[in-house]
Amino acid sequence: MKILLTGGTGFIGGAVLRRLVDDGHDVTAVVRSAGSAETVAAAGATALEGDLTDVAWLSAALREHDGAVHTASPGDATSPDLDDAVVDAVVSAFGGTSRPFVHTGGVWTYGDGDAITEQTPPAPPALTAWRREREQRLLDADVRATVVEPGVVHAPDQGIPQLLVHAQRTGEGALELVGSGEQHWATVHVDDLAELYALVLTSGEGHGHLLGVSGHSPSVRDLGLALADAVAGTTTETVHERLGEAFGDALLLDQQADGAKARSLGWTPSRPTLVDELRASRA
Repeated sequence: MKILLTGGTGFIGGAVLRRLVDDGHDVTAVVRSAGSAETVAAAGATALEGDLTDVAWLSAALREHDGAVHTASPGDATSPDLDDAVVDAVVSAFGGTSRPFVHTGGVWTYGDGDAITEQTPPAPPALTAWRREREQRLLDADVRATVVEPGVVHAPDQGIPQLLVHAQRTGEGALELVGSGEQHWATVHVDDLAELYALVLTSGEGHGHLLGVSGHSPSVRDLGLALADAVAGTTTETVHERLGEAFGDALLLDQQADGAKARSLGWTPSRPTLVDELRASRA
């Protein structure tokens, strides 16, 4: 397939790029700079410099491809506007066709839950409250769309769990957790997640919302104990001071999910769990 990819130099997008290239696809990665163009070219993709918020330009680029994956996110207040433009372009270019599109959401949209599925009502923290409206507009259109919703994505030396790796220690040497540590994080290895994107893209169908979680949902305390002999909880106020209120509240969510829908499509996550990964980093 000839695939257009956004975010190809990012953590998730870079893994998706490598997976698609390894699978033999012809990948065009949208970039914003010469440095990013060199990065995606080294990974085996064709660089296309452009502005994702230019709906007319992006629509034209999409029409030259058999499918597309959107992983780009500025991670700031402009994120909703970017996704608005991408959804508009995809609906214009792929509406009424059989071309698949994979969008990126996130498990945080569901809020707290010990058995989260795609049918769980949304209860997002402020950080991701904007997502569901854009996702639903996409899914209500005549597009073969899937919204992959990753959990906390990890890989050695990468991802949100590095907050624990580099966490402060108490005077007694205990590793300071994000919050009490009783909350759970639904997790996924970035390379397993990339395989899910590739599987969905080539399935020929739109799958609606699709949780990208491995089924491994450790408590933050267990993650800390994989890194240190002793851990210490912190208050919500401390989390807010160190990480900001919006990001902190997302990390304090208590979430468990098994990803059964994704597994029913033939996805078989096989990389090390986050606990094993952190334990190995300590050795």
